[in-house]
Amino acid sequence: MRMTVTAKIQLIVPTEHCELLNTTANAYRNACNFVAGYVFQTHNLKQFSLNQELYYEIREKFGLGSQMTQSVFKTVIARYKTIQTNQHQWIQPEFKVPQFDLVWNRDYSLTQDYFSVNTLHGRIKLTYYSKGMEKYFNKEIYKFGTAKLAYKHKKYFLHIPVTFEVSECSDSDICNVVGIDRGINFIVATYNSKHKSGFVSGKTVKQKRGHYKNLRKQLQQVRTPSSRKRLKAIGQRENRWMQDINHRVSKALVETNPEHTLFILEDLTGIRSATEKIRLKNRYVSVSWAFYDLEQKLIYKAMQHYDKVIKVNPAYTSQCCPMCGHTEKANRNKKIHLFCCKNCGYKSNDDRIGAMNLYCMGIDYLVPDTVTAE
Repeated sequence: MRMTVTAKIQLIVPTEHCELLNTTANAYRNACNFVAGYVFQTHNLKQFSLNQELYYEIREKFGLGSQMTQSVFKTVIARYKTIQTNQHQWIQPEFKVPQFDLVWNRDYSLTQDYFSVNTLHGRIKLTYYSKGMEKYFNKEIYKFGTAKLAYKHKKYFLHIPVTFEVSECSDSDICNVVGIDRGINFIVATYNSKHKSGFVSGKTVKQKRGHYKNLRKQLQQVRTPSSRKRLKAIGQRENRWMQDINHRVSKALVETNPEHTLFILEDLTGIRSATEKIRLKNRYVSVSWAFYDLEQKLIYKAMQHYDKVIKVNPAYTSQCCPMCGHTEKANRNKKIHLFCCKNCGYKSNDDRIGAMNLYCMGIDYLVPDTVTAE
């Protein structure tokens, strides 16, 4: 199975080269906005025809080289297609942050000692912080793709997609099953083949997200340029913090379980459509929780660890008794987070019950029921 991860490195840029990179990044951004405006008027998303219409004009107007001009077309087309996929509307994108895309072995090259990149005024070589990049220089295993040079917080960063092959975990190799119930009071509750449970508390996350929510509400009432700038800053900060939490949780799940583990998750597709069933004061927390982000991080980490992740129907996972199979809505008391089976009397935390039922689904996936004909 082929897998792609993004390696992010910080560049060390001397003062004399800062202006070169700034000029190139600004020219690339301006060219993207120019092409985006043309596409918005013509609805033309074909690179061949865009190249025929705009190639020489872009090179003359913005001073870009041949390869960078082609990259501009690809960047704009990709952004339009993303907008159409997500919003199903014809909206003109705006490129605000100075950046430019770099094609491997044409616009840039990377060794363990330096980073070489094209600019509007020739090629330059820069050093970078190489910690964590050493393993990617095995060319027999890893291949670099089209990178993105970004300027954030007065620093330059290079985002490089790295593609490599990983061995897919087959069902016959699986030696451990882990049911993972995602929630708000507990970020994850787990139950594994050793019949052991694990919990990651969501109390701190819930409190901090509540703090950000109240802060945004106060700033929105001010309605000044500085308050809007502050709103944007705290939004990005909250997003980075939540992603870091999910990185650490997913990493812990993978590293605390052996290779060839099967992780079972609930398929939460369409969770946002359930907002009308949630009380208004709880709606923000319920529908904005980063369930999908955690899922994606767990999937790619599991692949690298020779594990497997499957998603199952979440129906009744918190209402079904894992001991006797009795399913009833009254089994679960949401207010005190307690599950008590009305049939056999088994009691436990309701999130743990969800993880246990997911574990049982994992076992059924590996050893499906056989039907014998009479």
